[in-house]
Amino acid sequence: MPNLSHSTIAILGIGLIGGSIAKALKENAPRATLIGYDIKEEALELALAEGVIDRTGDLKKCLEPADIVILALPPILIAKMIPTVCALINETAVITDVASVKNIISDSLKETPEDFQARFVLGHPIAGSERSGYTASNKALFYNRKVILSASDLNIESSISAVRELWQLAGAKVLELDRKSHDKILAATSHLPHLLAYALVEVLAEQEEADDIFLYAAGGFADVSRLASSDPGMWSDIFVSNAAETDRALDFYIKKLIELKEIVKAENRLELLGRFKAAKSVRDSFIQKHFKNGD
Repeated sequence: MPNLSHSTIAILGIGLIGGSIAKALKENAPRATLIGYDIKEEALELALAEGVIDRTGDLKKCLEPADIVILALPPILIAKMIPTVCALINETAVITDVASVKNIISDSLKETPEDFQARFVLGHPIAGSERSGYTASNKALFYNRKVILSASDLNIESSISAVRELWQLAGAKVLELDRKSHDKILAATSHLPHLLAYALVEVLAEQEEADDIFLYAAGGFADVSRLASSDPGMWSDIFVSNAAETDRALDFYIKKLIELKEIVKAENRLELLGRFKAAKSVRDSFIQKHFKNGD
């Protein structure tokens, strides 16, 4: 594969993540050739008009010349597309993805030749927004953010290095984590919060006083429910793809809610105070350690 900054990179999916990757690479690797593919013509037209991608075409025209292929699509769609991608790419191309669930993609990869698996490096940027689509994309989305690579035993070092360099060019910090741990951790830290946000809005919307509730809702509700503005299609795919780990995380959360319910019912202020102080300390420490600049 040629030097990454002079490579041909195909991005399948020019939405929030794919569009942000394209913008970051256009900024930091201007000599690379970026090919975009998306079923939404308006996204491609806008990306072309802005000079973010250099050209587009059907899958065959996008994949055949690519040195690197980035699958910036929902996990179920990625899993379904893997056989097609495998059939169309050249024999040296490196492939990666951005999905927040790895098991479904890993299972699909098992049905492909080992040389394809060796060049497919599972990846996931820990960055995003409740907004979706190309118009929400941002060249700085990955700056100082973490990207997880879940390399397999079959991956060759040159492919891992290429994907690592790709994300470093986008400004990200690259970490490594096996796929099973990835899905378990993300179920608790990302998938569960989204599910809770959707549930909170649903609960309030079903109250008889829903109009008054939303009329008088404060900033706290806006903060907690922000994730419920995320793309419903993508997140329904994520929950189906990572159902077992999300179910496990929900069990722990429901148990904790029941404990808190009993403490509130008993009007045990001291117990609540102790638990709230402990939770505040954990979160404050997390923010201080991982978000020192307030972002």
